[in-house]
Amino acid sequence: MNEAATAIRYDEMERDDETAITEDEKVNILIVDDLPENQLVYRSILEESGQNLVTAHSGEEALKQVLKQEFAVILLDVNMPGMNGFEIATLIRNRKKSAHTPIIFITAFTDEVRMAQGYASGAVDYLPTPIVPEILQAKIRVFIELSQMRRRVASQAGERAKREAAEEADRRKDEFLGMLAHELRNPLTPILNAAHLLRRYASNEPRLEELGNIVDRQVKHMTRLIDDLLDATRLSHGKILLRKECCDLNRIINQTAEDYRSIFDAHNIQLEIIAPDFAIWVEGDPTRLIQVVGNLLHNAHKFTDAGGKVTIRLDYDKKTRSALVSVEDSGIGIEPKMLPYVFDVFRQADQGLDRSRGGLGLGLALVKGLVELHGGEVSVTSEGLGKGTRFTLRLPLESMPINATPTDVVEEIPQGDKYRILLVEDNQLTAESTRLLLCDDGYEVETAGNGLKALETARTFHPEIILCDIGLPGMDGYQVVRALRQEEELASSYVIAMTGYGRDEDQKRAYDAGFDLHMTKPIDYNNLRRTLAGLSISK
Repeated sequence: MNEAATAIRYDEMERDDETAITEDEKVNILIVDDLPENQLVYRSILEESGQNLVTAHSGEEALKQVLKQEFAVILLDVNMPGMNGFEIATLIRNRKKSAHTPIIFITAFTDEVRMAQGYASGAVDYLPTPIVPEILQAKIRVFIELSQMRRRVASQAGERAKREAAEEADRRKDEFLGMLAHELRNPLTPILNAAHLLRRYASNEPRLEELGNIVDRQVKHMTRLIDDLLDATRLSHGKILLRKECCDLNRIINQTAEDYRSIFDAHNIQLEIIAPDFAIWVEGDPTRLIQVVGNLLHNAHKFTDAGGKVTIRLDYDKKTRSALVSVEDSGIGIEPKMLPYVFDVFRQADQGLDRSRGGLGLGLALVKGLVELHGGEVSVTSEGLGKGTRFTLRLPLESMPINATPTDVVEEIPQGDKYRILLVEDNQLTAESTRLLLCDDGYEVETAGNGLKALETARTFHPEIILCDIGLPGMDGYQVVRALRQEEELASSYVIAMTGYGRDEDQKRAYDAGFDLHMTKPIDYNNLRRTLAGLSISK
């Protein structure tokens, strides 16, 4: 085949492509004429349009077709036996669904009286017979394109409505989860404070101290479930922002493992840490990396029975410049068919009615999402049921920073200045338990149960620090802090939001209102002590 012939064939293929019509794009055209030979002529003229051609031989048959389906245009003969074209058109127009269907009359009579009668019946155009094929094709093509355009607009509007409905549903879900987290967190604060007090006052009573430890562990477990639920939602919407810095992965692993050691000891599970005696630096968000390691240890603990062993190992690969973290347990293992789904949201191997292993099926999904946000990857292996499981993380290595902190430094809570503190909290149990802990540490504390009382107390007590709940009755925490900033003697007070609302948007709203710090309930008292001790406020 020569080049000219090839070019001609290519042009033909392009035209074929352009005129190709999918089944979804096809429209219906109704041809109404009592003479079969006329129908044959009209069909032959319109066949090349590629649309669905429907024929009717009488007015009654035409009306039945209009009831069954929609038409882009109706080609209607005026001179029909029985019911004529004008009567058929009037009935079609009287039906709401077909009231705006275009009707083209075909007739041998084109006098003004007949044409006026036709337009009055709802016609949009007239075609005299004999039909000129090119004219019929051109007129029909216009109505085909109009019908297809209406379909596309309706489809786009439908998609837009669906998208907007989905976005609204997501927004409502986020609001609900935020409110749920607030309501679940609020009762945990006085429980956690009571556990601290129990351990503090029971130094000579090992059994009472252990009871405090049990309460503390269960509150932290509940907090983890709430945080996982919110973080899974944030992750799915791409709302988790990492606060990256150069951090020592060795230190993170050792500290996290030691935090979990008491949980493993309580269930008679051996926890082994294998790590080099030097720092391994990665660029990451320390809080999120602690969450990743904690979730893997929590998972290993959950699926390992008493007498078992869990090993967390840290190493590095010089060739790929990667830090390697593995968490291996001797637990129940994973069936081969479940391995591809381990990191799916809400997917759990433990599906029994007793739910003896607990959990929401979110922890491992969070691990995968957070590791990938750090530019790393996570994998899982298991030889089958009863043969344990190994999770392996791979994270990019960083060069050692200047003035790096040694790995074996143990952080202790410093002893800071003792300030006057106003505690604004409407939950009496939370207020009283927090007050007791603060007073025990030497702080001078006053409490207020609502916003107005807080402002009144602040004017006479002159607190240097104000711990303020946000969900207060009447005047909420945002209004309280704004009012404080308006009073000259109180404007310099350091105000900390202590609230169950912990989403990113909640934190931003708190800072915008005038809070200096946002802390999400339940607040571990050691974290609060560390925060207060680190403040430098002129008295």
